[in-house]
Amino acid sequence: MADIKHTGEIVRIDGDCITVRMTVNSACGSCQAKAVCGASETAEKIVEVHTSAANEFTVGESVEVALLSRSMGAKSVVLAYVVPFFVLTLLLIGTIAVGASEGVAVVAALGGVAAYYLLLHLLRDKVKDTIKFIIIKQTK
Repeated sequence: MADIKHTGEIVRIDGDCITVRMTVNSACGSCQAKAVCGASETAEKIVEVHTSAANEFTVGESVEVALLSRSMGAKSVVLAYVVPFFVLTLLLIGTIAVGASEGVAVVAALGGVAAYYLLLHLLRDKVKDTIKFIIIKQTK
């Protein structure tokens, strides 16, 4: 089972799909110096969890959400950060190598990253099938 869990509140249940709103803290969210550092970040995330046990949950209930396995977390990081970094870097270097100006290279590199994220968005249903979440009732 997954090690990283986030607490959230169920905001909608539609068939076997449970929508959970979570407040996610950055990795340094528990650091003692976060008040003066300014690097800590908190964001609200909406996650859809598909489960055959959706009828056991209610809207407003506090639950925990986790990735089904650690490898899914790694895959998410690769898709969201590693691949776009390489697209940006390769397009930037490649465009300059063929003799384009730095301005053109920057526009090409940023355009390539935008095209990658657009492609990822268009393929979101396939990605959603490979990255699965589980939902866990909280014990009081």
